[in-house]
Amino acid sequence: MQNAKDLNEIKKRIFPPMVEGNHTLASVSDKIGDVTLKKRTPFGWFVGFAIAFLVAQILLFTILYLVTKGIGIWGNNQPVGWAFDIINFVWWIGIGHAGTLISAILLLLNQKWRTSINRFAEAMTLFAVACAGLFPLLHTGRPWLAYWLFPYPNTMGMWPQFRSPLMWDVFAVSTYATISLLFWYVGLIPDFATLRDRAKNPYFKFVYAALSWGWRGSARHWHRYEIAYLLLAGISTPLVLSVHSIVSFDFSVAQLPGWHATIFPPYFVAGAVFAGFAMVLILCIPLRHWYRMKDFITDTHLILMGKVMLATGLIVCYGYAMEAFFGWYSGAQYELYMVKNRIWTGPYWWSYWLLILCNGLSIQLLWFKRFRESEFWLFLISIVVSIGMWLERFVIIVTSLHRDFLPSSWAMYSPTVFDWSMFLGTIGFFFTLLFLFVRFLPIISIFEVRTLLPEANVHGHHEEFEDNILMSQESEK
Repeated sequence: MQNAKDLNEIKKRIFPPMVEGNHTLASVSDKIGDVTLKKRTPFGWFVGFAIAFLVAQILLFTILYLVTKGIGIWGNNQPVGWAFDIINFVWWIGIGHAGTLISAILLLLNQKWRTSINRFAEAMTLFAVACAGLFPLLHTGRPWLAYWLFPYPNTMGMWPQFRSPLMWDVFAVSTYATISLLFWYVGLIPDFATLRDRAKNPYFKFVYAALSWGWRGSARHWHRYEIAYLLLAGISTPLVLSVHSIVSFDFSVAQLPGWHATIFPPYFVAGAVFAGFAMVLILCIPLRHWYRMKDFITDTHLILMGKVMLATGLIVCYGYAMEAFFGWYSGAQYELYMVKNRIWTGPYWWSYWLLILCNGLSIQLLWFKRFRESEFWLFLISIVVSIGMWLERFVIIVTSLHRDFLPSSWAMYSPTVFDWSMFLGTIGFFFTLLFLFVRFLPIISIFEVRTLLPEANVHGHHEEFEDNILMSQESEK
């Protein structure tokens, strides 16, 4: 018996359980589903939603004023034609990468620890892409003519410029958003059926029934679901690598010093995963407290996400070092000046070193087990990393543009109040959507967590699985 206990302890250390506590299939459905169906909405939810909604109104006001007056209300100038709007676009797109990575790549690699965090990570992806899409749309100055960017029938004798990487962005981001939405919705179908069967409110029951598309959990339904889910995961996997690579082409195909670098695609992808996992930690740590989900979002999940953030952060730090090395090794006077201007002598030197502090030094704490296992430190480091990744985009765009080849065209850039209101408004919009998601949809995948129970518990619950199969067969008849 002692040997058996020792063996179980060793197994728990090597393969830590993804679900803690003595849960059954019914208790999992109750605990996750009741957040949406039965429990009264917490007062804190109303406070948080009200604050996020009020901040989102700043975005609405800024857009209305922008459409009325034009993009001159922003601080954009010559030569800094890309400023806060593109900085925030790249930042939001990067945040949206972790959801697809957790959902698609980790699913294909059969990593079971994704099951408790993939649902709200996928939702985070959709909301982040929605925020990102606003900036290039409004940056055109005439958003009502944005349909010109799509290859619709050439009735006006005017084709989009397909050699421009900005056009590639349109196809990459729209494809990414579409596949992410399909992947998220297909994963929700079994949970919609669970909510449909448990809902007492007839209106909720009708909505969930419509969204579940007649799901009954039969073998045929599961077979088709798994094929569709794996196909979407397979399609999504190259998108994780391609979308931010294409975003990096906006910069790397230019001849501007500081942009024209072959390291940009992998550097941008690693940075996107880095920023995305930081945002997942920022969201999941409060959620597991407020809704008492520590049994499902365990300390193991936080530790593993901290390790992923450390690994991708080190890749990003390597990219910073290579940028400086390329400038020195190239021997080109313009590249050398760009490096000196960015790091030492330029007026924006403070942003570069603040970036190194946030993204390079702060993550070194994650080498130590004490910090990886601390919710407080993980949450704090994640916030610092999110700030640092925004500063990275600021450094790449502003410090490269404000002093280019001709000193006669040099100019300083400073954001206006409308730049800040636009950015803060998108943060409010993001959290408004997130609060609505938390209130009306299951924040954790019910059916995927249930599949872990026979492995997470010693005795298993095979009889309940058999009961469910019999019930689904009877409903099919």
